[in-house]
Amino acid sequence: MTSRMLEEALSAPQVVARQMAADQGAYAALGDALREQPPAALLTIARGSSDHASNYLAYLVMARLGRLVTSLPMSLITLYQSRIESKGLLSLAFSQSGQSPDLVSPTQYFRANGARTVAFVNAEGSPLAAAAEHVFPLHAGVEQSVAATKSYIAQLVAGARVVAAWQGDEDLSAALQALPQAMEQAARQRWDVAVDALKDADKLFVIGRGTSLPIALEAALKFKETCGIQAEAFSGAEVKHGPMALVDEGYPLLVFAPRGPAQAGLLALAEEMRGRGARVLLAAPEGTPGAELPLSCTGNEDLDPIAAVQSFYPMVEALAQARGLNPDQPRHLAKVTKTH
Repeated sequence: MTSRMLEEALSAPQVVARQMAADQGAYAALGDALREQPPAALLTIARGSSDHASNYLAYLVMARLGRLVTSLPMSLITLYQSRIESKGLLSLAFSQSGQSPDLVSPTQYFRANGARTVAFVNAEGSPLAAAAEHVFPLHAGVEQSVAATKSYIAQLVAGARVVAAWQGDEDLSAALQALPQAMEQAARQRWDVAVDALKDADKLFVIGRGTSLPIALEAALKFKETCGIQAEAFSGAEVKHGPMALVDEGYPLLVFAPRGPAQAGLLALAEEMRGRGARVLLAAPEGTPGAELPLSCTGNEDLDPIAAVQSFYPMVEALAQARGLNPDQPRHLAKVTKTH
């Protein structure tokens, strides 16, 4: 039986096309405003998959625009009542439902204290949308599966659109317009070898670096919630500082190595781990030595991680089914989580 999770994951290319056709003037206006009056500080507000998407935006902003981005610990506002200086601040909140109080309260606080507030949210009538000054709908449609897929991809695209508009980068903008076609190809990639390799796994490292680290974080979360595997995500650099002590014969590692500055180091790490006897599943562009999981390329290497997660989702859904689990009904989880 086809799960809602798989149906929604496979609908992501259409979601991207729908989003790219919408709100073009609003993204351009925000980009103009950020160039005319650059923020003194930037922070993201998010949890779960949405936080992983915000990490991707942060990487792009820091790498392309040279501006540091902080991930806000929401308890500073909701529990500690911290009086954070908001003058010149740009806050960027990410959510599918827009319901959680610990996203809404900080957004309200920053807006009331003079910050520019932005929300990327799928539910346009939500409290978060009402709290933010600038609202960018994800246009993902209703997402019924507990495990977010199409809304996460829509958040990644929205973040890249902000960066393209802010930079005025025509190459990135053109690649975003062509992204739905690349996503269609990515959705057709076959990762069956990973299902076979991980069917009986109880632990796993997921490795990325740079713009692929947010994808590794998302993948690790999906392994936990849909497959019951204790998966941990690490940077390809960080994994050598202690976690490597756990790697022994047959230990499974999924390494995301799309194009970009981090790729060479990730490929070298994959080879080193194979030498230690680890079961390395290398996701890399077709033709890359040792790559069992083919990655599609987009019109700009900074967008390749979005195609990578599009290929990952059908595999992890199939893995859940192979392990006798229903990916639409993760244990102890609900679609909307409200934390304070």
